[in-house]
Amino acid sequence: MAEEEPKRAEPEGPPALENPPPPAVAVAEAEEDHTVDDKKKEEEKEKEREKEGEGKGQNNNKDVSAEDQKCVSPVAKEKAAPAIVPKIVDPAVEKNSEVAVDRDAVLARVETEKRLALIKAWEESEKTKAENKAYKKLSAVEAWENSKRSTVEAELRKIEEKLAKKRAEYTEKIKNKLVEVHKLAEEKRATVEANREEEFLKVEETAAKFRASGYSPRKLFACFSR
Repeated sequence: MAEEEPKRAEPEGPPALENPPPPAVAVAEAEEDHTVDDKKKEEEKEKEREKEGEGKGQNNNKDVSAEDQKCVSPVAKEKAAPAIVPKIVDPAVEKNSEVAVDRDAVLARVETEKRLALIKAWEESEKTKAENKAYKKLSAVEAWENSKRSTVEAELRKIEEKLAKKRAEYTEKIKNKLVEVHKLAEEKRATVEANREEEFLKVEETAAKFRASGYSPRKLFACFSR
């Protein structure tokens, strides 16, 4: 009995662990639990703040809508402007879009140049066709003109030949008439000369008779005879 009393007098404490953890590990686990609790508390606070902000926003929206309804006339109400949401653009996507835009611009420029080249070629071809067509028509007109000119010149030569023949004929006729006139004139001159000679002979014979007979002619100097 005397031996059991000192054992009862020992203070009671937590039972000793068989394999107690090292002090460093225990401290790390305690810190992790503390950080987890802090994170949970912060998340709960953020949720409460968001709820309070939503409630205030709804109240503000209600107040603003009430004020807007008072200010806006019933005839025309302004539409609420949509909220501008900033877009987050990925640099890689933006670069790819720029490359695609540049490629589209290059393709459009190439297509435009190709189309302009085709139009230019068509224009040159049509101009060449029109020029050849006009050249053929001009050649045909020139050939027609030369043919008509040859025909007219041939007709003119024929007319000139006819006129030359007629002129020669008329000239010959006129010359023949002149010869005939000259011949008639010579004949008339010869007749006049012959008559004059005859009259001279008659006058000489009569004068000889007057001389032989002694009589004077009565026709001449009739005023002197009685």
